[in-house]
Amino acid sequence: MQIEILKSKIHRATITEANLNYVGSLTLDEDLMDAANLIEGEKIQIVNVNNGERIETYIIKGKRGSGTVCLNGPAARKGAVGDIVIIISYATMPFEEAKTFKPCVVFPKEGSNKLS
Repeated sequence: MQIEILKSKIHRATITEANLNYVGSLTLDEDLMDAANLIEGEKIQIVNVNNGERIETYIIKGKRGSGTVCLNGPAARKGAVGDIVIIISYATMPFEEAKTFKPCVVFPKEGSNKLS
C-alpha cells in the first residue's frame, strides 16, 4: 500500500510580493528551497494563516538569500504582502517506509524569511 505523507514544510514564512500578471506559481528563495528539500517545479500547497486560503501550485526558484516568497498569477489573489503562510509538499511512499520517514521542517526567521 502507498500513502501520501508530509515531505517538507516551511512554517510561517511571510509573503514578500504578489504578482498578478505572471504565470501562476510561487517564487521562493533558493536558500529556503534547499533547507526544506524542495525543487523547482515541485507541487506545493500554500496555507495562508491570515485568511485561511489553501492553494496548490508549483515552485519557481527565486534569488538565493533574497527572502522572496512571491505569489504569482491567480495565487496573488489568495494572499497579501505581509501575510503569514505555510508551504507544504507531500510524498507518496510505501506504508512501512512512511512509518520511519522524517519530513524536513524549516522555521524561517520572523519577518525576514531568512534562516536562523
